[in-house]
Amino acid sequence: MFARALAEAIGTFFLLVAVIGSGIMAESSTNDIALALLANALATGAALVVLITTLGPVSGAHFNPAVSLVMLLRGELRSSEMAVYIASQIGAGLLAVLVTHFMFAHSLLQFSTTSRTGLAQYGSEFLATFGLVFFILLGVRHNARAVPWIVGLYITGAYWFTSSTSFANPAVTIARSFTDTFAGIDPGHAPLFIVMQILGAIAAWLVAKPLTR
Repeated sequence: MFARALAEAIGTFFLLVAVIGSGIMAESSTNDIALALLANALATGAALVVLITTLGPVSGAHFNPAVSLVMLLRGELRSSEMAVYIASQIGAGLLAVLVTHFMFAHSLLQFSTTSRTGLAQYGSEFLATFGLVFFILLGVRHNARAVPWIVGLYITGAYWFTSSTSFANPAVTIARSFTDTFAGIDPGHAPLFIVMQILGAIAAWLVAKPLTR
């Protein structure tokens, strides 16, 4: 369990470093929002491929409380294991925010002022998380070796085809509320993002059931 929790922590840590660090780098390098978003998406997708490929054999490479919840529902995690996974993911995500701020000489403790609210964005998070979990489940069932690429490519694309830029991850959402940078989300808007992510993940588990027997 220690090795699995450590793998989840390391993976989530580097995922958040990739998300926030590439956002800061992109924002400081160009005034073109589309170019900055492209850099942010590519860095995140590439990091996911590496992290899932290397850490997947240890912990399953969830890096996402919504994924861990679905694995509990599938009987692949016990509730105590899920609790350890989620604590590792959230804690590592918050640490990643501090380290990334330090790397870029930003104030360590920040609260985002970026507004991400409204029915369209909340619905977007439901769809983004539904797609992520749905394709993970089908990938695990039918082509497990391709899962790192499935996740990395899906998230890279979902940055662009969702209005919320596809957070699709409660731990990521919590961490991003503590950075007032390109990747941030106002802490007041994060709770409904998380609710929609959890609902999207559960819906994906239900829809995938007949396709993964």
